[in-house]
Amino acid sequence: MSRYDSRSGDPTSYRDRRSDSGFGGASSYSAPVRSSAGRREYDGVESPKRTNLDGLPPFEKNFYIESPSVAAMSEREVEEYRNRREITVEEYVLQEIEKAGFVEPTPIQAQGWPMALKGRDLVGIAETGSGKTLAYLLPAIVHVNAQPILAPGDGPIVLVLAPTRELAVQIQQEATKFGASSRIKNTCIYGGVPKGPQVRDLQKGVEIVIATPGRLIDMLESHHTNLRRVTYLVLDEADRMLDMGFDPQIRKIVNQIRPDRQTLYWSATWPKEVEQLARQFLYNPYKVIIGSPDLKANHAIRQIVEIVSESQKYKKLVDLLEDIMDGSRLLIFLDTKKGCDQITRQLRMDGWPALSIHGDKSQAERDWVLSEFKAGKSPIMTATDVAARGLDVKDIKYVINYDFPGSLEDYVHRIGRTGRAGAKGTAYTFFTAANARFAKDLINILEEAGQKVSPELAAMGRGAPPPPGQGGFRDRGRGYGGRSWN
Repeated sequence: MSRYDSRSGDPTSYRDRRSDSGFGGASSYSAPVRSSAGRREYDGVESPKRTNLDGLPPFEKNFYIESPSVAAMSEREVEEYRNRREITVEEYVLQEIEKAGFVEPTPIQAQGWPMALKGRDLVGIAETGSGKTLAYLLPAIVHVNAQPILAPGDGPIVLVLAPTRELAVQIQQEATKFGASSRIKNTCIYGGVPKGPQVRDLQKGVEIVIATPGRLIDMLESHHTNLRRVTYLVLDEADRMLDMGFDPQIRKIVNQIRPDRQTLYWSATWPKEVEQLARQFLYNPYKVIIGSPDLKANHAIRQIVEIVSESQKYKKLVDLLEDIMDGSRLLIFLDTKKGCDQITRQLRMDGWPALSIHGDKSQAERDWVLSEFKAGKSPIMTATDVAARGLDVKDIKYVINYDFPGSLEDYVHRIGRTGRAGAKGTAYTFFTAANARFAKDLINILEEAGQKVSPELAAMGRGAPPPPGQGGFRDRGRGYGGRSWN
């Protein structure tokens, strides 16, 4: 019998919040797990879990009990089951799911939950808006409930690393909502705000810490917390963290966590750098890919790309706003903080209700701008890429790439701010001669999503120079992408 199963003999040593079973009365987790999901060992890498564990207390991380009916299922039945995307979760988690109004799990949740509950390492590759946050948070809650209660001076049991303050705060909101019935405490650790409240949370003891790498290292070096109790580690948007140069900080943090931890590694893309880091941090993981591993855009988003000159951009933006603005939320992306402020100022002078968000804003100002945007008081928000992945605002109807981003990955994530949770959205992109090197790959993304490609963009993809004037509107009447910009 496992240590988890026998804990009823010592009711004070484990979290027994809801029932004598500690699992809220649920008998089993019925979603099937089969090797077709990508189970394999990362070859050529010394397992981080073969390190000497003397002095470290054992912990339970395998909660998956396969019922006889699941064990008897054929591969075809398993696939049919996955297609139906049905899943049963423990009662104390299910209560929160029902409160939130969820009808069924998303594909990454349906397949990821039982894998995570088995205690195995997991690589999850899924597009923005796929529901991956709950894919790792709900198993985290189950994990916490099975561990010994925190003692004075203990650090967290679950650590979630995120690239931006905005994403960290949004993860915390979900952790608070779904951890409420288990009375699981959490805190969010990020820079740009006073340390005092964060330090007090850590000193009181929290089971879940959501953090950006820099501020967490600061807290560790100041001895405000430690990672000795961390047995469940999540790296969310690992690709973005590497893009932002967090590789050294991530390694410094992970080296302070016990090697037999469970690690969940989430990314929207799978470039070589992301795979290399996964090989070093994970052992024999499941690898789940939702959709194609190739870079692609959400098919619920209508993409319209027009070739313009730099000098045409602002006029084209105003023309577009006059055409589409109906009070819906609209997000405009720019490359630089200076450009963001300049365009916002110009829009406001022209009577448009715009606010801006970027890294030079104080946290208080960023929070205020987001609250105004979410409430619809200022339906136009300009942003740098700081908001491209961390921003989760419902009902953003339009995204405008005023400046084309520096990578196709960022393009996909930017436009992914619309068309979320089953909704439709539209993304407009200004494309200049300076962006020509991205034309071929952008065309591939458009074609994969069933979008029309204008003759001008197609010509640039073949290496032809941009048309004279780069207006890109000579074919507006032909309705590329489903509308004309006039």
